Amino acid sequence: MERSALTGAQWAKMAPHCLGKPTGHGRSSSDNRRLVQAVLWVVHTGRPKRDLPAFFGKWNTVFKR
Repeated sequence: MERSALTGAQWAKMAPHCLGKPTGHGRSSSDNRRLVQAVLWVVHTGRPKRDLPAFFGKWNTVFKR
């Protein structure tokens, strides 16, 4: 995720607008930044959601959120 990762300054601007589910279960609902980076990865690479690296959690969970 190095190339398309959000910097701390970029995330600081976005974080207040990404409310998410703080009480949800799993990796993707516990970390909104990871969810945003997963979406950016799909857009950046042009690859299908099903090819999402395991780092981001289950692809279907990311898709549902």
